[in-house]
Amino acid sequence: MKSLLRGRKKGDAAEQRAQHYLERQGLRTLQRNYSCRAGEIDIIMLDRDTLVFVEVRYRRQNRFGSAAESVTTSKQKKIIRAASHWLHSQNRHNTPCRFDVLTLTGEGEEQIEWITNAFQQELV
Repeated sequence: MKSLLRGRKKGDAAEQRAQHYLERQGLRTLQRNYSCRAGEIDIIMLDRDTLVFVEVRYRRQNRFGSAAESVTTSKQKKIIRAASHWLHSQNRHNTPCRFDVLTLTGEGEEQIEWITNAFQQELV
């Protein structure tokens, strides 16, 4: 149980660092940790007039694959379903949107990679 809590704390801290990084790039935060039956979205942001659904991934090292590689097709589908749910709940059916992945790798001297339009899907 303690390792699960420790992992969640690290995940929250990584999401906060990712959010601050993206805000410094000019994006504006709308919501963090949106959750519904369909799935979860780490951060929902606005990049000018485009909604950005951000998946944040942290890895201490790449020994078992990169952080970006961990965003599987199955995970992408869950994010897309959650994004669709959020869009409908906010009545933003016609707003342009994209899916980004932001990875943080390493300890101390952390590497940040921001992948815009990491995957695409037509939302309805």
